[in-house]
Order: sequence, then structure tokens, then C-alpha cells
Amino acid sequence: MDSFIFSLNATVPVFAVMVIGQVLKRIGIIDIHFANVTNKFVFKVCLPCMVFLDLADTDIRRNFDSRYVIFCFIATLASILAIWFLARKLLADKKMVGSFVQCAYRSSAAILGIAFIQNIYGTAGMAPLMIIGSVPLYNVFAVIILTFESREIVESRLSKKQDTTKALIDTIGDDASAKRLENIRKACIGVLTNPIIIGILLGLVASYFNITFPKMVHKTISNLGVMASPLALISIGAAFEGRKALSKIKPTMMASAIKLVILAGIFLPLAVYAGFRDQKLIAIIIMLASPSTPTSYIMAKNMDGDAELASSIIVATTLLSSVTLTGWIFLMRSMELIQ
Repeated sequence: MDSFIFSLNATVPVFAVMVIGQVLKRIGIIDIHFANVTNKFVFKVCLPCMVFLDLADTDIRRNFDSRYVIFCFIATLASILAIWFLARKLLADKKMVGSFVQCAYRSSAAILGIAFIQNIYGTAGMAPLMIIGSVPLYNVFAVIILTFESREIVESRLSKKQDTTKALIDTIGDDASAKRLENIRKACIGVLTNPIIIGILLGLVASYFNITFPKMVHKTISNLGVMASPLALISIGAAFEGRKALSKIKPTMMASAIKLVILAGIFLPLAVYAGFRDQKLIAIIIMLASPSTPTSYIMAKNMDGDAELASSIIVATTLLSSVTLTGWIFLMRSMELIQ
């Protein structure tokens, strides 16, 4: 019973704030414009401040775990490549591949990961280290996959009966191909200029050199950082559209099973065997089994992917994760792997 209560205390407050966001939108206190602006504010200001301060206040020379970062990196990379390979082999509608793959591996690691760990332990804990190992791969591969699996490329490949590589080589001189290569270049630049990544890097520098900030500066950054989780969860709830979960139900359920159950079922035992516990294990659970990030829909819509499928998977994984995340945390707690 103690493990069950612990699991509910870890997950229910997070999803309750998301429900409050939906209720506030329905009664007209906030709207979708508020949600969009809030998402941008949280992503560019609040989250970077939070991870920066959490790392700056940590003795990184003692606490940095390169083995942990490498594990997150390898698990993420293996997941992406395996899902992409299987989706291209098994999905009947090849135009779904890009959105399916992106949503099946890409977690809300930064926002929900930090929210869960902060809810349990009071700080962002090991979330920044998990983000270093996974989020750059999320962003780069999302662009690569959506570029290689865009509807235009898929149609060209099917009509010519060529594989992806040859189809791309054949179109290298075209303006469309040049634009796709430019998108990949911009994605790499985007990773380097990502506000959360910048906040992490600056936090690592401040921690490594033991930089101490004046109290008024520290408090100002802290005030911005503490707004990150509640604002992000309210905006996610406000933007939630339940009806879209009913569209394209079969691939939606397949991607949801991968995102919420299968990846965790494969990599969590390996994480336990590697000796990761407590905050590190919670962060890995979030990396593997949290809902698909809403950013997946925006990228699919703007890169000639299946935006309807992306939206459906995001809604379904967000709804179902209230059960599956509680289950994973309950299981780890019952096995005395997290405290």
C-alpha cells in the first residue's frame, strides 16, 4: 500500500494540474493563445532558469555521471533506429512512417521529466543529465526522419520503386532536396541554440568553477525557475484535444504501446542492472515512458508529415500515461529501487 500511495503522490498532482488547465480553458479563463504563449515562455525562459540553477547549486565534479549520460544516449539512439526500421517494414501506409516514428520515441522529457522529479524530490535532480543524453537526439532525428519520410519523398520512392537512399540521391540537385538538407542543417544549429541545452551548459560551467551569485540574482533566477512546471502543465492541459485521439486509432495505439510500455519494458531492466536508482531511475522512466511531446505535431505539420496521426498519438499517450507512468513508478517502488 505504501508503494501505491507513493506512486499516486508522484503522478496524480502532475496530471491534476493538467486537468485544471483544461477546465480553465473550458470556462473561459484562459484560451489556446494563452497556452501557446505560455509554452514559448516556459521553454525559452523558465525551464532554462530552472535547470541552470539546479546544476549551478550542485557539486558537478562529484555528481556528474558520464556513465548515466551515455546510457541515456545509447538507449535513445537504439530506440529511434529500431522504431524507424520496423515502421518502414510494417506500416502499410508509408506516408505515416515519419509521424509514427517521431511520436513513438520522442518524450516530453524536459517539461514532464522535470515536473515529475521535482514533485517527488523537490528539485530537478538528475533530469538535466538525462536531457543531455536524450533531447539533442530527439530534435536532430525528428528533422532527419520527417525529411526522409516526407510525403513527397515517399510518393517519389513508391512511384520509382526505389529505396530511400537512392530516391534522395536522385533528387540531390532539386530545390526541394536542397531545402531538406537545409532543414537538417538548421536542426543541428537549433540543438546548439536550444534554450534548455544552453541553460544546462551554463549550469555545468557555473557548478564546475563553483561560481557563487549574489543573493538577489540567485533569487530572481529562482523565481523564474519555479514557475516552469505549473505553467507548463496548465498550458498542456489547455491545449489538450480529446476528440483527435479517435482518429487513425490502430497506428495510434501501436505507437502508444511503444511509447508507454515497450521501450520501458526493454530498457528499464538494463538500467536497473547498470545500478541506477532513485532520481536517476525516475528520470529514465520519464525518458522512456512519458507521453509524446506536443512539438511532434508542430514539426509534422510543417515538414509534410502526417499531422493528424501525430496529434492523435500525442493525445492518446497523454491520456494513457496517467495509468502507465503510475504503474511503472509503483513497480520500481515495490522492488525498492526508488525511495
